[in-house]
Amino acid sequence: MKSGDIAITIGIIFIILMIIIPIPLFLVDILLSLNISLALLILLISMYNKEALDFSVFPSLLLITTLFRLSLNITTTRYILSEGNAGQVIEAFGNFVMGGNPVVGFVVFIIIVIVQFMVITKGSERVAEVAARFTLDAMPGKQMAIDADLNTGLIDEREAKNRRLKIQGEADFYGAMDGASKFVKGDAVAGILITLVNVIGGFVIGVLIQGMPMAEALSRFTILSVGDGLVSQIPALLISTGTGIVVTRATSESNLGRDFIDQLFNNYKIMFIISGVLFFLALTPLPFIPYMLLSLVFLGSGLNMLRRSRIEERTPEIGEEQDNVEEIRRPENVLPLLNVDPIELEFGYGIIPLADKSQGGDLFDRLVMIRRQCALELGIVVPMIRLRDNIQLQPNQYVIKIKGVEVSGGEILFDHYLAMNPGIADGEIKGIDTIEPAFGLPAKWIDEKERERAEIFGYTVVDPPSIISTHLTEVIKKHAHELIGRQDVKMLLDNLKETHPTLVDEVIPSLLSIGDIQKVLSNLLREGVSIRNFSNIMEALADYGQVTKDTDMLTEYSRQMMFRSITKQFISRDDAKVITLDPDLERIIMESLQTTETGTYMALEPSISQKLVTSLGKEVEKVLSIGEQPLIVTAPVVRFYFKKFVEQISDDIIVLSYNEIDPKTKIQSIGTVSV
Repeated sequence: MKSGDIAITIGIIFIILMIIIPIPLFLVDILLSLNISLALLILLISMYNKEALDFSVFPSLLLITTLFRLSLNITTTRYILSEGNAGQVIEAFGNFVMGGNPVVGFVVFIIIVIVQFMVITKGSERVAEVAARFTLDAMPGKQMAIDADLNTGLIDEREAKNRRLKIQGEADFYGAMDGASKFVKGDAVAGILITLVNVIGGFVIGVLIQGMPMAEALSRFTILSVGDGLVSQIPALLISTGTGIVVTRATSESNLGRDFIDQLFNNYKIMFIISGVLFFLALTPLPFIPYMLLSLVFLGSGLNMLRRSRIEERTPEIGEEQDNVEEIRRPENVLPLLNVDPIELEFGYGIIPLADKSQGGDLFDRLVMIRRQCALELGIVVPMIRLRDNIQLQPNQYVIKIKGVEVSGGEILFDHYLAMNPGIADGEIKGIDTIEPAFGLPAKWIDEKERERAEIFGYTVVDPPSIISTHLTEVIKKHAHELIGRQDVKMLLDNLKETHPTLVDEVIPSLLSIGDIQKVLSNLLREGVSIRNFSNIMEALADYGQVTKDTDMLTEYSRQMMFRSITKQFISRDDAKVITLDPDLERIIMESLQTTETGTYMALEPSISQKLVTSLGKEVEKVLSIGEQPLIVTAPVVRFYFKKFVEQISDDIIVLSYNEIDPKTKIQSIGTVSV
């Protein structure tokens, strides 16, 4: 490959030097033949490519081949005017095409140039221009379609990236082709001018300088000039044809020849009609033999197509039966049934319009925003969210599943809005009482007429798609620790390694395994702590991974490293009203810790546990009565185990250690838990 790159570079430099430096006539013949060979190669590649991007180098190739032809034109012009000879290839072309008649040869040359310039090149340029414009206009819609397929799980991230690159490549390609086709147009004009210069200049030089008779000079230099022009314009015509084929090819899964046969000769009825028309024309005063011969050819083609179509109609039925039998017998077909989607949203048929873009649904777009929101807030890449309709559900019902198990659900009313009182609403509204599914708050379904009145009173009003997307977001946040697996951690590590390679290499695999890091991240997400600052977490693991391999303790060290973000997330004011633990209770908890092979856990006596639950309940009720969020602050060594105990009572109680709170934050104890 390296030697090939060097050869191409040297070749381009040689083409430019040909304009200045004379080369031997035998080498001119070889290069002229090479020019024709390259033109044939380009034409055949254009015909056998399935997509335009398969020949993405074509615009640059047009420039190089045009420059090559012009360099050869200049070289041959030098020989024609100076020596009256331009090699065997040019002379042979001139004599063969002209047939001894300079006027006929010149007319043929002009016709070839006009066909190439006015018909093929001009048409290709227009097609490339329109294709580039339409491709750019269609890019936003194609990007949205890719995002929709990505969210529904039809494609993965790699496929989506490849499709986006393909769309961008198509726009760049057709834009480049629009400009590159002007090279060929300019080459056609230059070919005409060079031929005229060769004829006129050669005639003048031959008569005045070389003393040739006028008739001999005109014949000699016309043959050489027209031959030179044909040798240049025939490759140009081939390349222009290839250009037209590339830019006019629509989306196809086959090459031009296969498409040509499949699409022109696929209907036997048309063949019979054409055969009948040609037979009728053969009976008229028109020549009998050509039309009758063609009529028989189309009749034979129609009969062949009819026979083939009947065979194909029988073959799929037999093949389909065999495929069904083989499909049942194949044992590996059970494997797809074992796949479980990480997140599923199933809904009744009444909610389908919300997921159907043709009916104005924007649920797919909302799924994109949910994944972005979770990436910003939690620092995780949410797996593909699978959408499915389920006829077993009520029309307006939906359920959310995590790893195949239903964890939540709800029901919506179309043409209604959900109105919730945020605590400041003043006034009564008419509606159907219900419970908001995401947060369990009392709410009302109201119609369009009541919506404006509810907003004036201060109610929060949301539409059905927002209800589903909000509910789904909260479920994902609550179960984020279940969604992050080892493969997800590997992806996060690969992403971090691009900016912090030393940090990742220090931790993995010498200190911790990917499984250990996954447990730490899962512990953080279980309590709603964002792992977006992954580098900070890895710094903590690098510092303390040599001290302990206990993932629970490593989680605590990581939380302490992120004290500012934890404080900002759970304490909204500079002065925090908190509940503390009695020192004796903390001592009892530390003494009750039991270490086993599977980890460390808190083993309190039943009587102490009961007293702890009673005391904790009283303090939490006291905090709630004054409108504050229950927040318990403990010593670092007992925080994790006390949080595990509290989770059995409620998931909404926040437990922090003193080391996780920013020293600038003022803490005011408004209650103490004791036994």
